[in-house]
Amino acid sequence: MNIFKSLIGKVWQDPNAAEVVKIPAGQLYLVRPGNIRTSRECIYNDAIATIRRVSTVEHHFQLVITRVYEDGDQELLEDEDETDEEKTFLIAEELEFRPGETTDGEPTFAWRDLQGDVDEFYEYVALNTNAATRAFFETCMYRAMYERKYKAGADNVSDEQLQEFIWQAPAAPQPARRKKVAEESPKGKGRATEVSPLAHLPVLIVKEADLFFWDPELEHFAEHGPVTAKLLRVSDSTFVSWLTASSSDGDLLTHKITDNMSARWTSKMRSLTWTHTGEDKVPTSWVLRFATSEDYEAFMKAFSQVLWETLYQTAWGKMKPEDQKYVMSASEDVEMPDVSEEEERRRKSNQSLVSLVGPCLFLVTLSPIPADDSDSEEEEDVQEEDEEDRPPPLGKGERNSHLTVGYRGDRSYVVRGSKIGYFTRGSDHQMKYGGTIDGLSYKGTEFKPEQVMLHDQDSKMILKNPGNPHALYSLDLERGKIVDEWKVHDDITVDHMAPQNKFAPTTHEQTLVGASHNALFLIDPRVSGTKMVETQFKQYVSKNKFSGVATTKEGKLAVASEKGDIRLFDSIGKIAKTALPPLGDPITGIDVTADGRYVVATTKTYLLLIDTLIGEGRYAGSLGFDRSFPAAAKPIPRRLQLRNEHISYMNHDISFSPARFNQSETDAENAIVTSTGQFVIAWDFNKVKKGQLDKYEIKKYEDMVVQDNFRFGDDKEIIVALANNVVAVNKQQLKRPTRHSLGVPRRSSRGHSTIVNAPF
Repeated sequence: MNIFKSLIGKVWQDPNAAEVVKIPAGQLYLVRPGNIRTSRECIYNDAIATIRRVSTVEHHFQLVITRVYEDGDQELLEDEDETDEEKTFLIAEELEFRPGETTDGEPTFAWRDLQGDVDEFYEYVALNTNAATRAFFETCMYRAMYERKYKAGADNVSDEQLQEFIWQAPAAPQPARRKKVAEESPKGKGRATEVSPLAHLPVLIVKEADLFFWDPELEHFAEHGPVTAKLLRVSDSTFVSWLTASSSDGDLLTHKITDNMSARWTSKMRSLTWTHTGEDKVPTSWVLRFATSEDYEAFMKAFSQVLWETLYQTAWGKMKPEDQKYVMSASEDVEMPDVSEEEERRRKSNQSLVSLVGPCLFLVTLSPIPADDSDSEEEEDVQEEDEEDRPPPLGKGERNSHLTVGYRGDRSYVVRGSKIGYFTRGSDHQMKYGGTIDGLSYKGTEFKPEQVMLHDQDSKMILKNPGNPHALYSLDLERGKIVDEWKVHDDITVDHMAPQNKFAPTTHEQTLVGASHNALFLIDPRVSGTKMVETQFKQYVSKNKFSGVATTKEGKLAVASEKGDIRLFDSIGKIAKTALPPLGDPITGIDVTADGRYVVATTKTYLLLIDTLIGEGRYAGSLGFDRSFPAAAKPIPRRLQLRNEHISYMNHDISFSPARFNQSETDAENAIVTSTGQFVIAWDFNKVKKGQLDKYEIKKYEDMVVQDNFRFGDDKEIIVALANNVVAVNKQQLKRPTRHSLGVPRRSSRGHSTIVNAPF
């Protein structure tokens, strides 16, 4: 391998050489040995393979596969929502990188898919590449592994030192160890299923439990029987873990631990409920019920740790003990403090375990879906629209993207590409199309705003232009024209914005809050030059990745990040009074009640509710915006999430839009609204505060829901931006989750036998 030493030295020792070596032509495949139907799927038909230096981390390199487009291909893809043009892999031993050949004799490089099943791997077929280039590429891969492992340069590394990174095939090929597992369906019909063994993976915990699955036809959790539940980890450095359940017949399920599982823990039932989405993209719901409270507690702690590591890609042991306690408390179903005795009795009654014993089947009810009322007549909010009430047809590839609801009057605005459509409420309380502000542009340059915010008593709208992140733009809504560009700072970008205080848009307040990825600042459009107020600016050294900011009526700030942490500030320019550690999931939206008592943060699969009241210690009775929580007495975060059996009916991965409290200058907040897919979902906040975290109501639309929010000063009317329209719905029209309200036919076309044993 050292025959390439002089050639390697030219690029390896040059820190400015981002690309070490490149193979200019090839094809990328994803290989699934356990899947006969799609055992070898072509990902990129034409691709370049590159070993790239990670400039921000010493001794780290990436294997990058870049898709190459033929002439005209890119235009065909312009209308798609997203394109996957590049795949990046951190070069490490865990990839199990190795050269090889296809059955046709084409040279290949293969490596494990660390985010897929244990036997899945990527294969790059190097086309029209000579042997010397391939050998050079292989050598550079081993040198990159050496540097990452030993945190030292590989300039003088010998061939012998690189031998440890050359992959060796296992003595017994894995397919030979695969075994047939008899599957028993609820109807007693058996079939054989091939299951990849995971016996070679380290076992983190083993507990006995009973396994149940949600039967969509019977609307019950059906018991599959006693199982051995395990948590397995691929390695200590990859943070990829698996939940498995097996019986004497073999493995019954093998589910990778991801953020899409929507895991829910119930101490009264000693149960873990989760959702799994298989290759057919159909969600299924499962339950493990542990025999003892001790087993339940141990499994919950182990699962919570590996889930956090998976999401945060950091070892659990690196976190402070008090932060570990905070993260773990998010999994516990401890009730909130002021639950009433009457509601407690009702909740206990609903959670009672009912066993119906039949010849081959046990049914268990764990807070079941309410009885289906699909046979009864239900009032629908069908809206008859005159031609002039309808918005003009969207252009090719366009869809509504952002919604903002007016503070004064009855106008609501929706972003549609480089246009803004506005809607008003008619005498029948339905939304009517009012008109469109065309061609948002400034000095001849048109753009599609990625954030909008009403300002100055709804006379203006502040726009964020993705093409100029250092400025904001003021749209005069009366003239329908952008009238000013506010250059905020030469070096600091405006990634997020918020009113100076929660109700500032109802006044003539001119200042507003801005945030970059690691800075908070006040923006005043009245000052000359750049609009950042230098005396109210705070930049942080660490890469905080701020993802949203919200303000209270007094102007205190709640700031969220992509890392999942939440910071509470009493004002701009100071350090945070409270910093709550991440649970692992990126936060995509944040809101706060007017008085600052509660914060709701949105992640992909759940809402996180924080009570900021300090309950003990020197500053008991203060809010976390004003004082710091005692290190050992942080608030207990509460997850608002959908029940897994409801997710199985919704038939898509959950992805919540930013959740919002209803707003009123005179009344306290009493509702939270969000959406996912075709569904609008609302929680009764008063019930949530009493501990009823999974009591929500729902409404399904034919179109995808983009965003929703309550009408200002109204806790009943919700404005909903659909992909192609804007509508209003009264909260009373949202229904309890049932088969009917979730839009599912009474008879499911999905048979039992496809549900019981769906390991992969």
